[in-house]
Amino acid sequence: MNSISPRRRVVHAAVAGLALTGLLTACGGSGSGDSSSSGPVTLPFWGWANGQEAVVKAFNASHKDIKLKYTKVTDQLTMQKQLTNAVKAGNAPCLVQNTAEYVTTWVSQGALADITRYVEADKDKFNAGAWAGAQVQGKVYGVPTSSAPAFTIYRTDIFQKYGLKAPSTWDDFIAAGKVLKKHGIKLTNYAGEDPSTLEVLAMQAGAHWYSIDGNAWKVNFQDTGTLKAAQTIQEIIDNDLNSKLSFADYAAVQRNYDQGGTATRQISTWQMAGMVQNFTKSNGKWALSPWPTFKGEAAKTPAGTNQSGGLTLVAKQCKNQEQAAQAALWMSTDTGAVKTMASPATGNGVMPALADSGSYVAEAISDKLLGDNYEPGKKIVTDSLNTVTGDWTFGPDWTAMFTEMQSGWAKVINKDQKVTDLLAHMQEWTVGDLKSRGISVKN
Repeated sequence: MNSISPRRRVVHAAVAGLALTGLLTACGGSGSGDSSSSGPVTLPFWGWANGQEAVVKAFNASHKDIKLKYTKVTDQLTMQKQLTNAVKAGNAPCLVQNTAEYVTTWVSQGALADITRYVEADKDKFNAGAWAGAQVQGKVYGVPTSSAPAFTIYRTDIFQKYGLKAPSTWDDFIAAGKVLKKHGIKLTNYAGEDPSTLEVLAMQAGAHWYSIDGNAWKVNFQDTGTLKAAQTIQEIIDNDLNSKLSFADYAAVQRNYDQGGTATRQISTWQMAGMVQNFTKSNGKWALSPWPTFKGEAAKTPAGTNQSGGLTLVAKQCKNQEQAAQAALWMSTDTGAVKTMASPATGNGVMPALADSGSYVAEAISDKLLGDNYEPGKKIVTDSLNTVTGDWTFGPDWTAMFTEMQSGWAKVINKDQKVTDLLAHMQEWTVGDLKSRGISVKN
């Protein structure tokens, strides 16, 4: 299932009506308010996604009073380091590409501007899951750029050969895996370095690893939803239904799928481009089906990926926050800009964050890969955008927590420990980590 990989996902919900000061580390930096400058302003914009330079060029050509100055950063992790240094030096760019998992951390450090009053009127232009990713405690710190429809892709020829139907529930998914196992085929792939599978299934099951209780953070890696997700994953591992291919050799992962070694993936649209580029034998043999549900529950899909749940954030140190918010809105809503970014050829091939993304679905999925299943696949993608989780909160130490979880996940995949063992460890570790950072935690 390798969930939404390589690396991982996003979305993060607002918790209204609480003061940040007791929940996060002390906010630093004075930041500047809006400038009432009547002349043209230049807004530095840092990002890493393909297509942004073309979007900036289009923006500058169509705006006289606001200009963007674009700097391309190597990748997402490099961005975090460079932004940290810029904030400390007092020269952060006005606009920053990022993903929702980092928003709480940046707010806790006083790095982001509250732009709610500038963008709230445009809220309905975006899908709820993507909009939630821009918020912390009901305040908006950026504008969504992309969203992550989530669904299953599976080998129709293999499923038909062994009399299987597309699994609608996780129970069906596991049952299909047991049939495939008899014929030497793996159901899904769990990379030992990528615990995002646990994250997204917990998210779908209604878990809340981080939440706010009064003026403190509450940590819970052992709630009902997480344990439900853990049971599903453990059954797949215990029955040897998963491959163990590392994303470090992504070409090998692609070959395995292409050659029929593994029959399904739970993915978003952007991964399909890699499949098309690497597959030589199985194009036209794949189909999409909805993300499996937990038995008896309504459709619900996890939110986002590091590639897909994107945002343009506004820095607190920006002297022209209102203009920055306007520029961010334009990049996420202008038809030409959105098409540039949505296309795998001109942009990064992700779905826009707009409420009505239907007109972009045809470009985001591949008729070459899906063949006769291309037309019905468009509806699967469109429907999934309406079931995205909107109540997941990323904690202020998310990056450190995920790194710790990675090492434990490898042991889970190798059957050196159970998923529940990892969760017990993460509960203790995360509480301790937050306390070590001076962040209030309520056990």
